[in-house]
Amino acid sequence: MTTHTVSDLPDLTHVVAEQRHPLLFATVSGAHLYGFPSRDSDVDLRGVHVLPLRDVLGLTPAQETQSRMWDAGGLEMDLVTHDLAKFARLLLRPNGYVLEQLLSPLVVHTTPEHAALVDLAPRLLTVHHARHYRGFATTQWRLFEKTGELKPLLYTFRVLLTGIHLMRAHQVRADLPTLLETVRAPNYVEDLVTAKAAAEHRHLSTLDGAPTHERITTDIEALHATLDEAEQSTTLPTATNADAAADVNELVIRTRLRTAAL
Repeated sequence: MTTHTVSDLPDLTHVVAEQRHPLLFATVSGAHLYGFPSRDSDVDLRGVHVLPLRDVLGLTPAQETQSRMWDAGGLEMDLVTHDLAKFARLLLRPNGYVLEQLLSPLVVHTTPEHAALVDLAPRLLTVHHARHYRGFATTQWRLFEKTGELKPLLYTFRVLLTGIHLMRAHQVRADLPTLLETVRAPNYVEDLVTAKAAAEHRHLSTLDGAPTHERITTDIEALHATLDEAEQSTTLPTATNADAAADVNELVIRTRLRTAAL
C-alpha cells in the first residue's frame, strides 16, 4: 500500500513566506497524513504562529486562530494556525488533533521551537487521550451512517486504531496503512483505502463485494471494545506530567520574548 510523503504535494514553501506572523511550524494533516488521500483531496495545512507581544498584552482579545482557504491550480488548500499560547493550552489537554499536527511527518516548515515541542510530546501523553479518539470515532461513525461515504468510515477505523496503538505503544501514529501493520483490523479496510483513492466522496454502495453494514457495525464495536481494554491496561499516566507542563509554559514565554526582540 502506498505511503504518501510531502514530496507528493505541490511546493508549499511560499505559503510559509506569505504568512502575516512568523510560523514555528507547518505540517500536512487530514487525509494525506492519515494515509488515504484521493486524487481530489484537499491539502490541510496546520501549524503554529507567534503573535506580536503587543497583541497579547493589551485589553483587546487577540485573534489566536487564523485560517485561509484558496485554490492552487484546482487543488483546494486549507491553512489553519494557532498562536503558540493557544496551541500549548490545547496540547496540555487530552487533544489528539494537536498532537497529530505537531508530530506529523509531513513537515512543510520547522524551527528549533517545533523540535522542542516534539521532544516534549511523549511526556504529555495520558490515559485520557483514549477519550478523544473514542469520541471522534463515534462522530465519524454517525456521519458514515448518514452519508454512506468511505471517508468517514475510514476516519472511524483510523482513529480507533490510533487510540489503541497510543494506549499500547505510547506513540501517536495517524497513518492508517501503517496502523494496519500493528493493530489487528478487518482485512477489507485495506481495500477500502484503495477504493477511496479514486474519489474523495465515494460511497460504500458503489464497491463490488463491499462488506455489509451489519459486518462493519460488528467490527467497529469490536474495535471500541479493544480500545476500552487498551485504555484499562495502559501504563500511561492519569495526569499530565507537571514538569513537562512547566517546560511547555517556559517554552511559550521564552519564544514570545525572543520574537518580541526581533
